[in-house]
Amino acid sequence: MNEQKGICPFSGASLPGDGTPLKPSPTLAKWRSEAPATPLQYQDGHTGLVATSYDLARSVLEDPRFSMRPERMPMGPTGHLVNEVDLPNAALPAELPGPLDEDGQMSEKSNLLVLDGAEHSRLRRIVAGSFSLKKVRIRREWISTTVAEELARLKKKGSPADIWADYALPIAARTHCRVLGIPDSHYLEFVSLFEGSSTAQQKYDFIREVVAMRKGNPGEDAISDLLASSELSSHEIEGLLRLLMGAGRDSVAYLIATATVALLTNPDQLKLLREQPDLIDGAIEEFMRFGAMFITVFPRTALEDLELHGVSVKEGQSVSVSPVAANRDPARWDSPDVFDITRDAFGHLGFSHGIHGCIGQQLARIEIGEAISQLIQGCPGLRLVEAEQLEPMPFAHPVAVYEAGSVIAAWD
Repeated sequence: MNEQKGICPFSGASLPGDGTPLKPSPTLAKWRSEAPATPLQYQDGHTGLVATSYDLARSVLEDPRFSMRPERMPMGPTGHLVNEVDLPNAALPAELPGPLDEDGQMSEKSNLLVLDGAEHSRLRRIVAGSFSLKKVRIRREWISTTVAEELARLKKKGSPADIWADYALPIAARTHCRVLGIPDSHYLEFVSLFEGSSTAQQKYDFIREVVAMRKGNPGEDAISDLLASSELSSHEIEGLLRLLMGAGRDSVAYLIATATVALLTNPDQLKLLREQPDLIDGAIEEFMRFGAMFITVFPRTALEDLELHGVSVKEGQSVSVSPVAANRDPARWDSPDVFDITRDAFGHLGFSHGIHGCIGQQLARIEIGEAISQLIQGCPGLRLVEAEQLEPMPFAHPVAVYEAGSVIAAWD
């Protein structure tokens, strides 16, 4: 293998590993300038494509002629195969299996990440109700209070502190538990199981315990909503909760930490947001555009021969969409490598797009907005000491996502 160029002995490149959340690899921009998509090597030896242009990326994500199956993962830097068993348990939901079926085998019948068509639509419709804009707005006051409590803990800990571990993660985890319906008494166990090291069986034991508790004491939460549905079997409920408990939490914490780094390394934008706090809604979209977590999202595989934006895709060929590359496409945004909280960044692919777009994105927006607003207003003299993410780190998951890393900040 030519490690300098990252070219595998098969046809197709491997994903570059020299990028950071706020400064993606220049290889992605080079690929995008040459063509909307570039041949990409997958771990199974298959040669697919990586879509780097905005228009092609968006079209792939919304085209029903693509399937989430098979679950192929792209080659990482210099063809390295990422070993999932070595990943932190907080990794993204590609590692999440479905529940045990009647034969004791892991089932994918309720894994929204790999389902297509009517079955996916049925389950997503049921789950989506718990994350509707109406329900999210009702939770805003509680989220604001939670953020204030975590900010107080951060300041009590003293300057400097790690914004990722001491602020972003607790906010995301506490909100996750509240929205799902995990009682406060089980918060620490949830953190231990879903952020630490644990087996699938331990997770399912935990799920069954909290489900049993909610059966006798329903509330305004996702577990209660799923239990109230007459369309779901117990296996489907367990599988959906396995997905929901592992998904989204770290993505929110990543954005809080990375948005903090973006602001502290762009003091003019920090000053502007402090002086005009009503810019926060637009700033959240720019955080998502500029500091996207997903170098690639889960691959889509063509169900038939097709052509999009001049790119031919063969039946059975997989396409990995790169939100990081698409979000910096100069054909879509002026000066895309400039961090500007006043720009109209709506339409970014930071939450993905289409039927597999992030189901909790409205909730995430409120969490990120409250966390950033309270942090920059409540910590005068906030400044960056060091951040791991300013230097390249290994991907956090085989699908290729950035790590937040420690973000050490100080304040007066």
